[in-house]
Amino acid sequence: MNDFIPNFPPSGVVTVNRIILKPEYDVDDLQERVAVLCENVKTYHSETGFIGGFVTLNAGMISNEGSTAGQALEVPLKDREALIITFWRSFEEHEQSHKSNTFQPLFSDVLELCENGNEEIAYSVLWSGRAYSPQEARKAQKAKEQFAA
Repeated sequence: MNDFIPNFPPSGVVTVNRIILKPEYDVDDLQERVAVLCENVKTYHSETGFIGGFVTLNAGMISNEGSTAGQALEVPLKDREALIITFWRSFEEHEQSHKSNTFQPLFSDVLELCENGNEEIAYSVLWSGRAYSPQEARKAQKAKEQFAA
């Protein structure tokens, strides 16, 4: 794992919730409710399997260099789509967290914002890594030039 996610075990899981905001809500509503929910998870589940997480917001940019689905120019879900990504020691521990009495009311508050309902998918990590330092990058480039076929 290269310690990209500190303390993440090889058997750990990553969960992803996709949220599409209902038109009557905005990013401030999302940030407020998700912050309260995430603080609850950190407080009550850091000792029972939670390792970390982050929330991302669709910024409205499309990589036309990295996309193969045409040359998109606009993103209709800009500032309306978010991903809640969490890291857990095990799927079982994740599932237990959802049964918590402190978690459920806060989770319901977040779901009120969702146009798309909710589907949370768990993933296994196949690879992770961080960038090389400038010195490591130069060394790797030199090795590639010397030994790559």
